[in-house]
Amino acid sequence: YNVNLGISSWELDLFGRIRSLSDHALETYYSVAEDAKTAQISLIAEVAGVYLQLIADRELLDITKATYKNRKGQYDLVSNKFQSGVASQLEVSQARSIMEEARSNVARYSTSVGQAENYLALLLGTPLPKNMPELRKLSQVQVLADLPAGLPANLLERRPDILAAEHRLKGANANIGAARANFFPRISLTGALGTISGDFSDLFGSGNHFWQFLPSVSLPIFDTGRNIATLQVSEADRKIAVAQYEKTIQAAFREVADTLVQRQHIGEQMAAESALLKSTTTTYNLASARYDVGVDSYLNVLDAQRSLYNAQRSYINTKLLRETNALTLFKALGGGWK
Repeated sequence: YNVNLGISSWELDLFGRIRSLSDHALETYYSVAEDAKTAQISLIAEVAGVYLQLIADRELLDITKATYKNRKGQYDLVSNKFQSGVASQLEVSQARSIMEEARSNVARYSTSVGQAENYLALLLGTPLPKNMPELRKLSQVQVLADLPAGLPANLLERRPDILAAEHRLKGANANIGAARANFFPRISLTGALGTISGDFSDLFGSGNHFWQFLPSVSLPIFDTGRNIATLQVSEADRKIAVAQYEKTIQAAFREVADTLVQRQHIGEQMAAESALLKSTTTTYNLASARYDVGVDSYLNVLDAQRSLYNAQRSYINTKLLRETNALTLFKALGGGWK
């Protein structure tokens, strides 16, 4: 039997070069892991946002279909009145205009629903599940919990992009240590161990043993220029890592601040939109009743109808804004605030 056990080259880490390279590789691994978490949180927020948009588009589509049905009924009514000589050709033209406007919006929101479904399937990487509930109103969605008061600013420290930048900064510092260690001599050992035995069971118990020990020293005399350049690059990389770390923190605080500023006024905006919707509904009902009894012109009915439809769409979009704001805050805080 002939067995060889050898170490081709083993360097004594007298000045921390290997340790620094190992630390740099470890911090790089940690930073990549945090980047993966960032991508995961972004994907979760994107999927939830597209799903909310899909529900909002469905609600807008249903409202638009109801509006079209109502306007078509009014157009038929005005046309019959025109045939009877009660309504004018202008009123017929006006009724047809807003009816076709609603029909066009039905096609537009139908397209938006289809595109949102396609985008959601793309993000999921699979067709939409058949058992997924087909919600058609944002009020049916379970919203995120309200942001509690007194959250500490150091909550941002767990953001994966900040942690990734921190690991890159640590890795840059370790890389400087490795570059500096290049100026010192390296001592490598080369060894080999062989053993021969005629009996397998006695393989390492008897036979001929042979050790070989060959130390070698590598001096950086002729590599000084390259080592200086490597050290300068490492120090420049460290400065870049510091700047990127500071930039990441500043961006994180700005994202949270912008989201909180928007969130601060969403409640007031929702209350105003709700009041506007109630007011326009009352105006439309009154205008329709006055027209039916002949005390008001059809133009007022048209204006009230457009105002009501716009108020309905604005209210839905504001509800969507409230939910997407919560998602943005979830993402800005690195995955929630608990």
